[in-house]
Amino acid sequence: MNQKILFIILIIFLFAAIPAEAQCAMCRAVLESEEGGQAAKGINNGIMYLMIFPYLLIAGVGYAIYRSRKKARSQETE
Repeated sequence: MNQKILFIILIIFLFAAIPAEAQCAMCRAVLESEEGGQAAKGINNGIMYLMIFPYLLIAGVGYAIYRSRKKARSQETE
């Protein structure tokens, strides 16, 4: 599969998950009883913010492995 197509599919899946609700059942029950919903929005944004970093770390490790394998393959052909 072409690397550009794979990258585009990855970006689409990443942006498709952005508006997801990330609250657990207990947090949702407590925060829905509150009027206004500002705390619920803040908690949800905080959870989404914290979820980004493990994915970025995995992507960084994957990219480093890809780059090292590509470099080893290019040195092998020389």
